[in-house]
Amino acid sequence: MTILLTGASGFVGSYVLKNDDYDIRCVVRKKKPNKFKSTFEVTNIDGETIWDGAFSQVDTVIHLAGLAHSKSLPSEAYQKVNVDGTLNLALQAANAGVKRFVFVSSIGVNGISTQNKAFKFDSPEMPHNAYARSKYDAEVGLKKIALDTGLEIVIVRPTLVYGPDAPGNLGMLVRFVREMLFLPFGLARNKRDFIAVQNLANLLLTCATHDKAPGHIFLASDGYAVSIKDFTNAVAKGLGKKVIQLPFPVFLMRLVGRLIRKSTIIEQLFGNLEVDSSNIKKVLGWSPPLTMEQAMSSLRFSDK
Repeated sequence: MTILLTGASGFVGSYVLKNDDYDIRCVVRKKKPNKFKSTFEVTNIDGETIWDGAFSQVDTVIHLAGLAHSKSLPSEAYQKVNVDGTLNLALQAANAGVKRFVFVSSIGVNGISTQNKAFKFDSPEMPHNAYARSKYDAEVGLKKIALDTGLEIVIVRPTLVYGPDAPGNLGMLVRFVREMLFLPFGLARNKRDFIAVQNLANLLLTCATHDKAPGHIFLASDGYAVSIKDFTNAVAKGLGKKVIQLPFPVFLMRLVGRLIRKSTIIEQLFGNLEVDSSNIKKVLGWSPPLTMEQAMSSLRFSDK
């Protein structure tokens, strides 16, 4: 089968491309060098993008491209790219005869944290910022397109994605662990789900091909929650080094976060965010191919 992949040059997209079992056509920016075998060029992705010629022999679209969360971006920017760009792509794909559209959304659609219960695929949506709202609005629009055109929609909401050369806060965390002997997570007892980039790429390809995937929402994770202490210990082991976890009180870390205006990052580290991803196994028969330890073992060959 032929898959049209947006976001091919990004962190997750690069791992989707490591699978050689599929013919993948990569969406790329015009005049930007690349080494992909098959490409379709666009100036940008928004509600005005013309996709003529992109869908020749394409069975499925995996849509990874979009604006990531940033405090500096206005809500209008998210609307233009993450909502209008997604729905325009999906509608043109449907009109061109594409069978399926796999949309990579965000766990932020469900909310910022959990306390006593894990998020499930049918939990109430509670997007907590402009980025998460844009992903939710795109989901709603895609469901309407599915009803109007018959396009098969699969929605994947990943938890935090880790792996070699991860961008954003997780990438900074790996570099922090790499450089430090002492870490301040000794008293952390929180529970947070993550997903290895290798596992997410495998899941997306499964969603692109499995006959039971359409119509479902999947909360993507490695299948178990860990504390930030356990997570950073796993990072250190993957890097081939030892660390000492200092018993810093969590309330003190949160106070420091407020003082330096980094509360969001601190909450991402010490807060709870659990998901129940059991419907993935039930519907697709899919289990993460790598454990966290196996996935972390690739860290020592990167981030140098």
